[in-house]
Amino acid sequence: MLALSAASTAADESEAVSAAVYKQAMTDLVPITLYGWMIVAIGLFTVMQPRRAVLAAYLLAWLFLPQAALSFSGLPDLTKVTCTSMGALAGVILFDAGRLVRFRPSWVDLPMLLWCTSSLLSALANESPEDEISPLYDGLSGVLQDIFVWGIPYLIGRLYFNDLASLRELAIGIVIGGLLYVPLCLYELRMSPSLHYTLYGFHPSPFVMTLRYGGYRPMVFMQHGLMVGMWMTSAALVATWLWSNRSVLRFQHIPMGLIALVLVAVAILCKSTGAIALLALGLTVLYATKLVKSPVILIAVLAVTPLYMVMRTHGLWTGERLVDLSESLVNQERAESFAGRLDNEDLLIKKAVEKPWFGWGGWGRWRVIDPITGKDITVSDGFWVITRGERGLFGLVAMTSLVLLPFVLLLKRCPARTWAHPAVAPAAALAMLLMLWSIDNLFNAMINPIYVLAAGGLSGFYIAFPHLRARASQTRAALLYRYQQSHQAPVPQAFEGVNAIT
Repeated sequence: MLALSAASTAADESEAVSAAVYKQAMTDLVPITLYGWMIVAIGLFTVMQPRRAVLAAYLLAWLFLPQAALSFSGLPDLTKVTCTSMGALAGVILFDAGRLVRFRPSWVDLPMLLWCTSSLLSALANESPEDEISPLYDGLSGVLQDIFVWGIPYLIGRLYFNDLASLRELAIGIVIGGLLYVPLCLYELRMSPSLHYTLYGFHPSPFVMTLRYGGYRPMVFMQHGLMVGMWMTSAALVATWLWSNRSVLRFQHIPMGLIALVLVAVAILCKSTGAIALLALGLTVLYATKLVKSPVILIAVLAVTPLYMVMRTHGLWTGERLVDLSESLVNQERAESFAGRLDNEDLLIKKAVEKPWFGWGGWGRWRVIDPITGKDITVSDGFWVITRGERGLFGLVAMTSLVLLPFVLLLKRCPARTWAHPAVAPAAALAMLLMLWSIDNLFNAMINPIYVLAAGGLSGFYIAFPHLRARASQTRAALLYRYQQSHQAPVPQAFEGVNAIT
């Protein structure tokens, strides 16, 4: 099982594929697609507008490239994310350098900066376990990996998805990505998760984990069935919210309501209990906010992730009642699985608090080892507890801020009462995806660069908003003047009272 970064892998060593077996099993198509995709990503700029080129590059890579990593000494592992970031950045430099030159950092980018440097601070705070590798070299390698996995997608989001029109395009891209996966999910539901194995020669995670409720759970070309479930949940939520608020009524002559219905059905068929629950939660929160026109519900959900972290760290909540609820609503198997996660989380938290500020660094030192057998006795699932142990409070605060700050920034620019407006609904859906992703990261470690694009876009929208509003006001004033001149009459009261939403 490959890692997108040192902290982003669910680190159950019993489930990991050894490097020797992995290299032997993978087909020649793996290096061909990973190396070749950098060229494809650049080539997309020659046939598409830059915004659509980067969106297509990240979407298609994330959906179809192999879940594999090619290692290079001193360089980031070449994965579906890093090769896309390299190609996309090269494309921007070659075909749209002016946009990159005009970019100005802001305080909203501070969480990303802190996150990308957290691995360096963690490495410097610990001695390297291998004599030939210095802590500085170790830390800088982690920084470089984080820049390509996190920093560049965020930068692309800041550059290209920083207004409501472009955020709408990103939201529609997620819906398209969900539609592309519909036939593949249905195939694997019937025929078993075999597409990745057939094309690339290996399963990215143990096949036994695809068995669920007497059938199969699709894995397609992602790391795990849980990741596919979360992806289909994201597409279903966005499609439903866009359709219900008349942001998009038809797509390629197909009613958006029908598309939303299909995506919701396939999301449920993916058999990921957590993802289904998050879909229900996200839609409930959005529709409840639309009804009450108040940010109270949004703020309450915003508090879930940090509150969980604080209560679990200080032992204020054991999770026993949630385990009982899981058993009564789902089944005993799911309840036992959840209870096991909480037990392992307790062990990892106890180890993490021994080095609270910058954590234990890499090399798996944050995990719990049996002093007698020398074997790892923990299973780590939640991204938050992995980050807490590896990068300490510094990294955890940076990551939490990175995911949740864009949600707050949108709420500041567009009040809750406007989230159902057709122009704002796509941005609201993307903000809700970040919220749900933060909750999912409490129990899983499934990193998706499309969410990072959304985080960068929403942060960029906050910065660009004053300029966009001023430009919209100028445009509206010009339209009013033309109306008066052409009709030789006062402006109708209804038209005069329209407020432009930028």
